[in-house]
Amino acid sequence: MKYCFRIGLYKQGLLHDLSKYSPTEFLVGCRYYQGDRSPNNAEREATGVSLAWLHHKGRNRHHFEHWVDYSLDGEHVIMGAQMPRRYVAEMVMDRISASRTYLGDAYDDGQPLEYFLKSKEKLWFIHPQTKKELEGLLRMLQARGEEKTLRYIRCVYLAKDPAKKKKR
Repeated sequence: MKYCFRIGLYKQGLLHDLSKYSPTEFLVGCRYYQGDRSPNNAEREATGVSLAWLHHKGRNRHHFEHWVDYSLDGEHVIMGAQMPRRYVAEMVMDRISASRTYLGDAYDDGQPLEYFLKSKEKLWFIHPQTKKELEGLLRMLQARGEEKTLRYIRCVYLAKDPAKKKKR
């Protein structure tokens, strides 16, 4: 919430991850909590699937997995749809917060990028433009720091959102 507020996404900050309070996600979080990684991974290891994750990504638009749809290109069965910038920005805030939570004092502004780069080549189902924007913002965070990156997201990236102009 704090990070979304800092970039002007007040409604998204208030509503961010409310599905975690549903029984499907909350009970898994209690059962598999470890403190240094997602309980969804522990559920996945124990049962072969994370029902909490399937529930979560289906209800929270700041996860690129939410934007996977059937493909009409004849080459792929499924593919990623381009995410609106406000959800890409929320995803960046989520990655900063998660990295800070899981890493504690070991956190630095390069950690969210490092986490992304570990799986980048496997993310064939994320829309290429979404992947480019996410990586660019995470590289900016690493190179320029949190304050300058959040200011850029608020004042430039979100201000020039093509989806905003279509609504007017």
